[in-house]
Amino acid sequence: MLHLFEHPLSPYAQKVKIALYEKGLPFQATVPDIFGGTDRAFVESSPRHEVPTLVDGDVMIFDSTIILEYLEDKWPTPPLLPPDPAMRARVRMIEELCDTYFEAITWGVAEIRVFGRATGDLAQRMLERARQQVGKMCRRLERELEARPWFNGERFGWGDLSVYPYVAGASGQGMPPAEGTALSAWLTRVQARESVARCAAAAVEAMAGFQSLGALVEQGVFVREYRDHRLEWMMRSGGAQIVLDGMARGNIRFSVEFE
Repeated sequence: MLHLFEHPLSPYAQKVKIALYEKGLPFQATVPDIFGGTDRAFVESSPRHEVPTLVDGDVMIFDSTIILEYLEDKWPTPPLLPPDPAMRARVRMIEELCDTYFEAITWGVAEIRVFGRATGDLAQRMLERARQQVGKMCRRLERELEARPWFNGERFGWGDLSVYPYVAGASGQGMPPAEGTALSAWLTRVQARESVARCAAAAVEAMAGFQSLGALVEQGVFVREYRDHRLEWMMRSGGAQIVLDGMARGNIRFSVEFE
């Protein structure tokens, strides 16, 4: 059986789980020891110490996009990518925008609201910036959707499971798509799918414990990863001192260096 190292609140893990459910592939899901780092099987499968990773026998794969490609290559039915090459490229570009731009915004909001990285006027300014960015991203996605029922075209697929975690995440943070828009109607359709509903239920259950992690972050027990697009968002949004303070306290990290 496939073994997935994941966390229910990770949008990258959600993408993979939805794909596994849609393809009807049984899998065992494990949340690795993110505090102690003692889960050797996870560390071996993930050189960046990030979820998700997929273990298929002797094959170990990290990075959500690479995992999706592996699933599509090995289990092509039902297909999650559109048949047309141009449409395939299109949904992959949508995925890239969501993974490297949209994710940084919702992650940044969690840093402020859940983990208390900023307070007072700074927090309000950063949250307002995030709200504006989410609005612009939703309008961009609205244009991508056009008159299609799904981002994939006529059928649910890769493009939809790539967009869902971020639109749903922003909605949960009080920044949903505008009512009456095609994107709002799309979100309602997506949430009705069994694969998505199962991911959403797991995320809601995980949120109860996640809310108590702020103190653990402050103590340096739970270290949050600041790299690439996340670091860029924080620096561009007025959080330079947050980064410096986190480095001094040892409660943020960057990419793992190989030994």
